[in-house]
Amino acid sequence: MRLAIAKAVEGIRKGQSPFGACIVKNKQIIACSHNLVWKNNNITAHAEMAAIGSACKALETIDLSGCTIYSTSEPCPMCFSACHWARISRIVFGCAIKDAKNFGFNEMGISNFKLKKLIKSKIKITSRLAVKENIALFEFWQEQAKTRVY
Repeated sequence: MRLAIAKAVEGIRKGQSPFGACIVKNKQIIACSHNLVWKNNNITAHAEMAAIGSACKALETIDLSGCTIYSTSEPCPMCFSACHWARISRIVFGCAIKDAKNFGFNEMGISNFKLKKLIKSKIKITSRLAVKENIALFEFWQEQAKTRVY
């Protein structure tokens, strides 16, 4: 999670929104990314999506079984679906979707737990890891936005 947080900070400093993700397999870091939505003008370029793409490339497979994704915020439904399709074994996230929504993000209010149940996914979910540190990313992002010249 520390690496996902560091990636989010890096992204914020580059003008991106406060999200980071890191994929680990067998205690080895496979891929880390921050949000790239504004950089790429691509609404699907979430940190999790970028990390999944990098992990698939690094492992030369679309099957990420045995991998854990650490995400600073609960993955949105799109990112949860990508985790499911990539067969990621475990999602560990910091703050919840509702926290991102509280900071003005256009989130769908459906939790990973509800999605898991709905589609009968086998993904293990660990929630609310380092919540204070992950909420601080949103606060840092807001402060940076105040001083940014567009």
